[in-house]
Amino acid sequence: MSQDKSLEKQKHIFPIRVYYEDTDMGGVVYHANYLRYIERARSDWVRKLGNDQNAMRDDGVVWVVRKLDADYLASAKFDDELTVETEVVAISGVRLTMAQLVLRGETEIFRATVTAVCINSDGKPIRLPAEIRALM
Repeated sequence: MSQDKSLEKQKHIFPIRVYYEDTDMGGVVYHANYLRYIERARSDWVRKLGNDQNAMRDDGVVWVVRKLDADYLASAKFDDELTVETEVVAISGVRLTMAQLVLRGETEIFRATVTAVCINSDGKPIRLPAEIRALM
């Protein structure tokens, strides 16, 4: 399987444009939308790695965010072109921890450390599937 160029060095790059609907009354991106941006980037990343989340769900396994630490560093505004960078920082038997940055050019706008786990259909944590660990 050939990997997408945006996955070189295990860093995924995902472009985002800020739309009017993303902004608040102050004209800046509403704080919760950064979480949407980084979620979209993570979903795109695992898809490009070759992981079929629909097939996982059909097998009774889904990803959930267990922990998220976020820092809002600067404001993004309407029509800004942003980039979300996602990189694995740690993998254990049950956890995947990623660093995610939202940038406008070289300027860091938002930074998060996200820990995700897999759960079964009963909502109980399970070990990361071997095929997932191999992809990362």
